[in-house]
Amino acid sequence: MIDFKFRPESYFKADNTSVLLVKLSYPESKWGEQLSIYAHWLDRKIQFEAVDFYGNEYLIYPSSVEEELTLEDLIFLLEGIQVNTDQLEGGMELILDGIPIAESSFYPELEKYFDEKRKSFGLD
Repeated sequence: MIDFKFRPESYFKADNTSVLLVKLSYPESKWGEQLSIYAHWLDRKIQFEAVDFYGNEYLIYPSSVEEELTLEDLIFLLEGIQVNTDQLEGGMELILDGIPIAESSFYPELEKYFDEKRKSFGLD
């Protein structure tokens, strides 16, 4: 049973103020797109950033929080990420087709959640 209320103690250690929180891979997308979600400690808040190979801008909600997310809140954040189409200025829009494969050293059950979801849709 997945513990959706799990919350890591901290994303940051010592002087480290930026971490790779989650890596998402979309094998059903045309180019096998990947999206990396970073957490940054800025202005006494944890701020989130999504980065892809093409340099697209993303809308993330919430964009910042005061404490680490629960697994449930992280899943809502990940499933709600959208490309900011107002900022496309000639870039190549990432097409996030299918259900991602997720990796996170902070949320050990995140991979299991998306694996189970992929199986329920017949993707694995």
